[in-house]
Amino acid sequence: MIRLAELKLPLTEVPCEHRRAADAPTETDDDRLPPPHPLEALTRLAAQALGLDPAAIADLQVFKRSFDARKADLLAVYIVDVTLADPSQAPALLAQHEKNPHITATPDMRWLPPATAPASWPAQEADRPVVVGLGPCGLFTALALAQMGLRPIVLERGKPVRQRTKDTWALWRKNVLNPNSNVQYGEGGAGLFSDGKLYSQIKDPRFLGRKVMHEFVDAGAPPEILYQAHPHIGTFKLVKVVEAMREKIIALGGEIRFEHQLVGITRAPGADGLPELQALRVHRLDTQETLDLPARRVVMALGHSARDSFALLWDAGVFMEAKPFSVGFRIEHPQSVIDQARWGRHVGHPLLGAADYKLVHHANNGRAVYSFCMCPGGTVVAATSEPGRVVTNGMSQYSRNERNANAGLVVGIEPSDFPLQFPTDAPLWTAAFGEVDGPRYAAQAQSLLVQGQTHPLAGIVLQRQLESRAYTLGGSTYEAPGQRVGDFLAGQPSSASGEVEPSYKPGIRLGDLTPSLPAFAIEAMREALPVFGRKIKGYDMADALLTGVETRTSAPLRITRGEDFQSLNTRGLYPAGEGAGYAGGILSAGVDGIKVAEAVARATLTSH
Repeated sequence: MIRLAELKLPLTEVPCEHRRAADAPTETDDDRLPPPHPLEALTRLAAQALGLDPAAIADLQVFKRSFDARKADLLAVYIVDVTLADPSQAPALLAQHEKNPHITATPDMRWLPPATAPASWPAQEADRPVVVGLGPCGLFTALALAQMGLRPIVLERGKPVRQRTKDTWALWRKNVLNPNSNVQYGEGGAGLFSDGKLYSQIKDPRFLGRKVMHEFVDAGAPPEILYQAHPHIGTFKLVKVVEAMREKIIALGGEIRFEHQLVGITRAPGADGLPELQALRVHRLDTQETLDLPARRVVMALGHSARDSFALLWDAGVFMEAKPFSVGFRIEHPQSVIDQARWGRHVGHPLLGAADYKLVHHANNGRAVYSFCMCPGGTVVAATSEPGRVVTNGMSQYSRNERNANAGLVVGIEPSDFPLQFPTDAPLWTAAFGEVDGPRYAAQAQSLLVQGQTHPLAGIVLQRQLESRAYTLGGSTYEAPGQRVGDFLAGQPSSASGEVEPSYKPGIRLGDLTPSLPAFAIEAMREALPVFGRKIKGYDMADALLTGVETRTSAPLRITRGEDFQSLNTRGLYPAGEGAGYAGGILSAGVDGIKVAEAVARATLTSH
């Protein structure tokens, strides 16, 4: 097969039947089914690019479709794979067009397992790999391990997805938080309560992202995610998809243990003197039992909010280091404003749907301000996992038909910032980690600072400080502090919302967001907003709404691993995904989970 890129058609040439408006409240999944691809027109373009008669193309499959909105006349841009009526012509055609970057051989995108366990596996129960966490990374790690016959055991501190959803709604509707079952903890991870976005900028030469997408479709996700440039599933659809994937893991010999929280690890000296993992200490939240689970190979797919797990791994001696992350607010606009700015006269075209955006500005104070996790036609949601703290995130359903668009508006934080924000201040460490561990960590931080290093847990202190402050500014009821953009730019508190109705539940308390973030972040965002307004007309509109705070953009530390995917100083421990600092989003977390599962399989099966 031959792959052709950059085949462009005017939007008016793409078939599209009339259907209801995008915000119709009674819209069903059938109403959102995509129209057929313009195969005849694409075949004509492909034949022209190859210098062939259209009859010479036996079949054409759309691999990717995107939209070019840089001019008034929008273009649909396709990548296609063609099969020739005479396949023997393909090598000569590829040689003829070898200097054309848009004409290449269709790559082999199949996933080929590097190893497969024998039917008698495991030799001993401790040989079964353990996966800690059932977010996107843990889910794909466990699935790949199960597909290779390794019968993984998955430990998830939260609950199955449907029970978890009820617990999450309890916070949104009743201001009641379950610290072990919420937006961050439970089956599906933080990615479940988001837009279900499935795109990433990672390098993926093996097309592992394609395997992620196919597994989602096999589990019930919409098939069009396979060709959309910015595919998404939406939270309600993800619930069913995650359940189906769980059942697939179990059918292949895996085991899922919910409400099992990691509370400790046991290491012992290895043959080369490097510590080796021996067992996990696990607390059952359902029965209050604590047990030891022998384990030689454990994948730590913890997620970016497993702060107590980070602390116990640090205390156990596992190597980790501070890394950059970002903090900021959620910003809401009318979706119609974003649609108009992005689609122009094509607004309302049913093939386009709700518009998204991606923005970045490098401020004069050296800080990068950028949009994060943009959710078209979505809502701002309460995403805290800890009592007495407020965290925001964004979420959309598959239809993306809510009134507002929202995104994180965040500013980069460097490890070097941590001592500046709290110069090893023992009270702040105590507020973050308690009367026992706080002073101990503060003393460690002071010692490391003298050596020119940042304590790996320092970023958590800053996150918790900002989240606690937001809780107070919101009235200490899990309402969030908010401010109109016009007032934020003018440096005055807000007393009433305007055109944009807040979507955050349990609710917001309007006022002044200035105290909620470091001064450099406020300064950088005030500079960036008018710049973004010039890029997207209306972005800095006075009635746009800011809701604070967004602090869980990524883990504030990295559990560093080597080329064999194992911890630098703990054999058998495989840090993975967002929590370990190796992914950002559902797709990249899934890809990283597959890579780590392959490493576990190679190490496990070659040692027996």
